[in-house]
Amino acid sequence: MKIIAVIPARYEASRFPAKLMQTLGDKTVITTTYRNVLETGLFEEVFVATDSEIIFNEIVGNGGKAVMTGQHETGSDRIAEAVQNIDCDIVINVQGDEPFLKLEPLQQLIEVFREDHNQEISLASLKIRLHDKEEIENPNNVKVITDNNGFALYFSRSVIPFHRETAYEVSYFKHIGVYAFRKHSLIQFSSLEMKPLEIAEKIECIRYLEYGMKIKMIETNFIGVGIDTPEDLEKARQLI
Repeated sequence: MKIIAVIPARYEASRFPAKLMQTLGDKTVITTTYRNVLETGLFEEVFVATDSEIIFNEIVGNGGKAVMTGQHETGSDRIAEAVQNIDCDIVINVQGDEPFLKLEPLQQLIEVFREDHNQEISLASLKIRLHDKEEIENPNNVKVITDNNGFALYFSRSVIPFHRETAYEVSYFKHIGVYAFRKHSLIQFSSLEMKPLEIAEKIECIRYLEYGMKIKMIETNFIGVGIDTPEDLEKARQLI
């Protein structure tokens, strides 16, 4: 089973333009992410997929691998174009603005497919338990609910489940945007039309659910620093 990692990266971002080219220590955010993924030793190949010449030149200029793609609505669509002609079985999507992803969660995602002997799982991803009321109600945190076997039932920016029966304790989970795809499922995803729920929520993995594909969710206690704002960048610099 050939496993590769792809880091989708675009230069523009609505909340923090050019965030991937900001510096962390002596490297940019995108180069830090690339190096950290490469150093896990889990992948036969690691590269950045981007529509930005600035990011492309940054990675290649620092000895890394990158491919140019067209413009896309989602990171998954960008990755699908990038891996179209690459021989691989499993594609791990690591967000370019998550520079501190650890080894263990990536290993957990890979193990999902090693144990999926009937090849029923299209996609695996991560979730982390939420405790703070403000974090639970924050629409920037995508929440996920699963069945008894850990398969995603739905993702939402709203609070799910709704805690009507207050005598019963409810657990809330945030979806962490690190994905592991079967290549053929990823290619299929990119050919499918967006449906109303994905459009309404602006959550790309809902497309898989709307077309009846299985998403396995793995609980993790990993807390990284996703860089969405200048304040997040300062937190990351403190970690460095």
